[in-house]
Amino acid sequence: MSARSQIEWTGATWNPVTGCDRVATGCDNCYALTLSKRLKAMGAEKYQHDGSPITSGPGFGVTIHPRALRQPYSWKAPKVVFVNSMSDLFHAKVPISFVRDIFEVIAATPQHTYQVLTKRSHRMARIASQLDWPQNLWMGVSVENQDVVDRIDHLRQVLTAVRFLSCEPLIGPIEALNLDGIHWVIVGGESGPNHRPMESGWVESIRDQCLEAEVPFFFKQWGGRTPKQNGRTLGGRIWDAMPSNVPQAL
Repeated sequence: MSARSQIEWTGATWNPVTGCDRVATGCDNCYALTLSKRLKAMGAEKYQHDGSPITSGPGFGVTIHPRALRQPYSWKAPKVVFVNSMSDLFHAKVPISFVRDIFEVIAATPQHTYQVLTKRSHRMARIASQLDWPQNLWMGVSVENQDVVDRIDHLRQVLTAVRFLSCEPLIGPIEALNLDGIHWVIVGGESGPNHRPMESGWVESIRDQCLEAEVPFFFKQWGGRTPKQNGRTLGGRIWDAMPSNVPQAL
């Protein structure tokens, strides 16, 4: 994937794994699935069915890409890197040995800051003690509505430098957030032709809870047919707080 990213809260994307499948209502309009179909039609190598035993189906089957492990070594200037924007590192079909390989690359390139985001928090918590967690890795979980707040408890079990929540796409209210041990919260609305609406009260509630707990709050977008259709101002301003140790690369 590109060494540049249009995602507001990161600087680059790195995809040593591609492919995923739906595990929750937050996945219903998965941007990665739509994008993978486009990339496959364009002939992008990573998105062709290669018959690998890791691959669970054509086009968007879970596939590891060992050659991609070399990519971060070629980036000389410090970057903030979203790992596996086109997959989920803690998918059951990603071998723990390959997760370790990725963590080793992260640890060996301390000039970069890496962000990992998962919906599969059960597996993350289950294997966390079997991994050496690099200090330059931020670990996050997706929390799209009240039904999946248990992912936050799983995240608190991980000894990582920064723990963050991605409430995107926010498809319902989340009340009484327990932000103990959480260092950053991102909120965003869904985009695409079938996007689900996001109510302003849901966003304001999470923002206010972050302010009360003194947790940095980042509002990514309102969403719509396109990501930028309705902008990203909330209450007349941009909310783009980051953890205090974010490098200048972003």
